[in-house]
Amino acid sequence: MLNMQSAAKRHAPRSFIDLRTFARDASQGVAFGNWAMEDAFLSSRRVLEFPCGPATAGVIVLAAGSGAVASMPADEFIIACDGFITLAQDGRKLTLEEGGCAVIRHGAAVTWSAHGPVTLIFMRYNHSWPGDGGIVPMAENPDMGPSGGPLAELLLTPAPVCRNHVDYQSADRAFACGTWDATPYRRRSMVYQMVELMYLLKGSVTLADETGRTRTFARGDIVIVEQDAQCSWESREHVVKVYATCRAA
Repeated sequence: MLNMQSAAKRHAPRSFIDLRTFARDASQGVAFGNWAMEDAFLSSRRVLEFPCGPATAGVIVLAAGSGAVASMPADEFIIACDGFITLAQDGRKLTLEEGGCAVIRHGAAVTWSAHGPVTLIFMRYNHSWPGDGGIVPMAENPDMGPSGGPLAELLLTPAPVCRNHVDYQSADRAFACGTWDATPYRRRSMVYQMVELMYLLKGSVTLADETGRTRTFARGDIVIVEQDAQCSWESREHVVKVYATCRAA
């Protein structure tokens, strides 16, 4: 039965996934990691059943305690979903409370500590190369610059004003994390050429996929849109989101 369910999942149309719901439901996803070989930060995970590709995403569930990662195996974007965690490196500490986001770079040596249970949402760029091994926090209230918007032929409303701030981009430019905002707009369905994780800071957006499945996400929600999903977009108010995007290099 499990094999049949997995096969059905692999052949289902690509869509969007509510990651807070995924994090709460331990029956979803696939266990990932090896407890005997790795620190809990790397091994205590469930991942979405994505097709093979440049991104892996899912949830990290940690009990109170501490640990150390000798070397991160890839660039990884994380969001504190529940609880808080402190990351330390070379005498510097970064505490991520609920909603806090950061990128841990490929090759980073990191220690972590948690005073209670912690749930993190993550997205990993599987094709990254070792960099400076640093930790990059997502800026709060960043300075935003002009950003390209949706294609004119897709728009069902006047063109929005869009802005962007990039906190991190991989050397090959295939993986990017930052903050984006836009005035209200509505567009037709388009095929997503990348995996996109969105954490809404302000406003709401309604997504509809090719099957007609529709869902509105609002402030505090975390959603991921699969690569090759066909989704429309409607936002009736100013939207601000933290994002992590990953496309085939």
